[in-house]
Amino acid sequence: MKKILIAEDNDSNYILMTYILKKYYQFERAKNGKEAVEMAEKNEYDIVLMDIKMPVMDGLEATKGIKAIRPDLPVVALTANAFDSDRQLAMEAGCDDFLSKPVSSDLCLQTIKRLIGV
Repeated sequence: MKKILIAEDNDSNYILMTYILKKYYQFERAKNGKEAVEMAEKNEYDIVLMDIKMPVMDGLEATKGIKAIRPDLPVVALTANAFDSDRQLAMEAGCDDFLSKPVSSDLCLQTIKRLIGV
């Protein structure tokens, strides 16, 4: 089963993501960007779902850190900020795709499937 790193500091958003993913994937949680980078360095994941607004280190900096160590690991930005400028900043940081919150379960699963093939 494919393994996902969910970088999300908000408990209710994390619970929503687990509800969407639990039938299809294994997952672990990072509660901030620094934790996400450390976990991506130490563990094998197939994809990262990255909240952008997090404490300690935001999702954009965390994405840059993850891509520096694992350039082929897909990262999907998750953010309540759905402006084109936010999408552009996420892509410039190295994100492979961008989903707006609240996340649609169908769109989330389609995006993951497109990026990791399952």
